[in-house]
Amino acid sequence: MNADQKMRQSTSASAYGARAGTGAGSGAGDGEPPGRVRRFWSERRVPAGIVALIIAAMSGLLLYDVAAVRSGRRALRWRDWLADELASRPLDDAWMMAGAALLAALGVWMVILAMAPGLRGLLPMRAPEPESGAGADVRAGIDRTSAGLVLRDRAMEVPGVRSARVDVGRRRIRARALAHFRDLDEVRADLDTALHEGIRQLGLARPPALSVHVRRSAKSKG
Repeated sequence: MNADQKMRQSTSASAYGARAGTGAGSGAGDGEPPGRVRRFWSERRVPAGIVALIIAAMSGLLLYDVAAVRSGRRALRWRDWLADELASRPLDDAWMMAGAALLAALGVWMVILAMAPGLRGLLPMRAPEPESGAGADVRAGIDRTSAGLVLRDRAMEVPGVRSARVDVGRRRIRARALAHFRDLDEVRADLDTALHEGIRQLGLARPPALSVHVRRSAKSKG
């Protein structure tokens, strides 16, 4: 092997779908359509409670000020200032338009958050087979960090891999490894096969695409 081959980096990016059921021992659920299992939805108790407390506090303050004005007292300074600003500024004023745009963007953002599933760090797994005896309402998921640790352990079992890092996303898994012996193409091929098998064994409902990057370690270069 010449010096150019030792310095060469090898990359591989391949979708998992077609290879998911090719490994030995793959179950019947490997070919299950990915659309049948939905993502987990966050209950959002804490954000909903915070928003409710903020709205209740603002409403209570406004109600107190209105009741104070009705009883003959002077309104709070911030309400006087706000009323004067709204009465004196035209609708095409830059501050009025900026404030309206900000409130509209905040409202759209809150609607999007309310409609989004949340729990982005949890990957849904395939539903159990009917003959397994599990109930139809049983759902399973795996944390993305835990999945990355499992795949990293699989990567470290490949001969020639000195160190590895696996980042698991919702749509793509990126694996980076340092090789300290063997040809880079051989290490990459074995690592790609091992990680595909590891992804299959995780039993994910929507297996992400896999991207593998292997390079020579600095010590091996020297």
